[in-house]
Amino acid sequence: MTTDTEILQTITQMPEPLKQEVLHYAKYLIENYSESKFGEEQLPKKRRSGILKGTFVLPLPDDFDEPLEDFKEYME
Repeated sequence: MTTDTEILQTITQMPEPLKQEVLHYAKYLIENYSESKFGEEQLPKKRRSGILKGTFVLPLPDDFDEPLEDFKEYME
């Protein structure tokens, strides 16, 4: 059984409101996933080194590993 035949058989068994939903979804898929999008080969984005440079403040403060004041009750 081909996909087209199976789709048609399934849709004929649905009540009218569900058929409307299927139609809306099919139109959505056609609009957003047209052949032009599938035809283009999706190349993975190349990673760039050093893009986070300067976002971390070094050296770390001396009390970096100490428990936080907010968790003092929890730690007791």
